[in-house]
Amino acid sequence: MYLRNALPLSSPHVPSFPVVPPKRIHPIAKELINLTPPEERAILVGAPLKRSNDRRAVDEHLEELGRLADTAGARVVGTLTQSLDRPDASTYIGRGKVEELKAMMTEREATVVIFDDELTPAQGKNLEGELGKRVIDRAELILDIFALRARSAEAKMQVELAQLEYSLPRLRNLWTHLEKFRGGIGVRGPGETQLETDRRLVGLRITALRRRLQEVERSRVEQRKTRKKAFRVSLVGYTNAGKSSILKALAGGEVFVEDRLFATLDPLTRDVTLSGKDGGQASILLTDTVGFIRKLPHDLVASFRATLEEVREADLLLHVIDASNPTWEEHRLVVDAVLADLRVHDKRTLHVFNKTDRLDAAHAQALGERMQNLLPNSVLVSAVAPGGLESLRAALITALRANRPVMRLRVPASDGKLLAEIHRDSEVAEVASDPETGDSLLSVRADDAARRRWEPLAIS
Repeated sequence: MYLRNALPLSSPHVPSFPVVPPKRIHPIAKELINLTPPEERAILVGAPLKRSNDRRAVDEHLEELGRLADTAGARVVGTLTQSLDRPDASTYIGRGKVEELKAMMTEREATVVIFDDELTPAQGKNLEGELGKRVIDRAELILDIFALRARSAEAKMQVELAQLEYSLPRLRNLWTHLEKFRGGIGVRGPGETQLETDRRLVGLRITALRRRLQEVERSRVEQRKTRKKAFRVSLVGYTNAGKSSILKALAGGEVFVEDRLFATLDPLTRDVTLSGKDGGQASILLTDTVGFIRKLPHDLVASFRATLEEVREADLLLHVIDASNPTWEEHRLVVDAVLADLRVHDKRTLHVFNKTDRLDAAHAQALGERMQNLLPNSVLVSAVAPGGLESLRAALITALRANRPVMRLRVPASDGKLLAEIHRDSEVAEVASDPETGDSLLSVRADDAARRRWEPLAIS
C-alpha cells in the first residue's frame, strides 16, 4: 500500500547520499597508565649565621635535612652552603648565591629547593620568582612528613591545624596573578576578594579544628583518670632514637617500628610487667610519644599539645638517646628545650642510651664512664640485643618503688565504699584480714594525692 506510491529509485526526485565508509575500529590500548608521581629532585640549602653554633655543624644538619627529604619522597641531587652575617631580607641568601643556586638547579634538573632554616613569606615568594621552581623550608617539609605519616583521626586534625596556621600568613602569595585587577573604591578586584575569602575560610577551619581537639583532650583526660592508679612512664626523645623499639621489646605485641624519621605520631600505651631480682613483680603503663627534632615548627608543637599531655601526666620520663649518633649531645639539648616549652623539664627523668649494640666495646665503655659524671641517672641499653634491656628493667623497678613505696592500711571490713575506692585508685599488692577485729589489712602503691588522703589509715 505504501510502496505503490513510492518513487522509483531512478527518479530524479530521489536524493542521493554519499557513501560513508565504515569507521575504522582502533584496538584498545593495552598499556597501563602510570599513576606514580614524578620523583622530586631536591637541592638542599644551609645558610647558618657566622656567630651561631650551627655554622660548625652545617654538614650534620644538611645530612639530617637530607633524611627528612628522603622520608618525604624526594631525592637529593645537590647541596649549597653559605655563612651569613645576617639573612638577606629579600631572598635569605645573597644575590650571587641565588644565581649559583639557579645554575645548579638547571645543571642537575632539580624540581624543588629545601632550605634548612625557616623562610619568611616574602623570601619564599621572591626565591620562587627568581628560580622558577618550588621553594620550601624545613618547617614546611616537616609538616609535609607529618601529613604523610598521620594515621588516626586525631593526628590528621593536629597536622591539618599546624599546616593551616603555617599557611595563613602565606596566603597572599597564592593570588599574586590577580594583583592587576586591584583598584580603588568601587573597582576592587577578585584578587583581594579571593584572598579575604580564603583567610576567612581558613580561620573558620582553624576554629573548628581547635574545638574538636579540645573535645579530644577532654576524652583523654577521662582516659587518664582510669590509669591514675598505675605507674605511668612516657618515652620521649629525638626522632628515630628507638623509642618504639624499646616499647616493643618491653611490652611485646604489635608495635610499628621503622628506621625512618617520624615513624610514630600517635601515642601508644602498653601495660608492661617487670620482674625484679628479688622475685617481686611490678606493673607500669609505658607510652610511646611523637619524636622531637631540631627546629621543630612551633605550630606543630602547639597542635600536638593534646597528645603530649601524656608526657605531662607521666610519673617518669624515659629520655631515649641514640648512643650511636655522633650528634647525640645536640639531640639531647633539643629534646630538653621542647620539654621546657611543655613545662615538664623538672619532671623526674631517666636517660636511656639506646643502640649500644652499634658501638664497639671501647666506645661503649668510654660512654658509660662519661655518663657517670655527666648524667648519673642514666642506663645504656640495646632494644635488639639479647638481654640488652635488663638494666632498664631494673631501673624502672627501682624508680617505681622509690616513687610509690608500699603503704600498709587498716580498713574496717564494714566500710565497703572505702575499700572500693582504695582498689580503684591504687595498686593493691596484698590483702589480709585481722583475725581479732576482722579489719582488712592492705599493702598498696599509690600516688602522692591518694597517700595523703589515706594517711589516717596507715599502719606501721
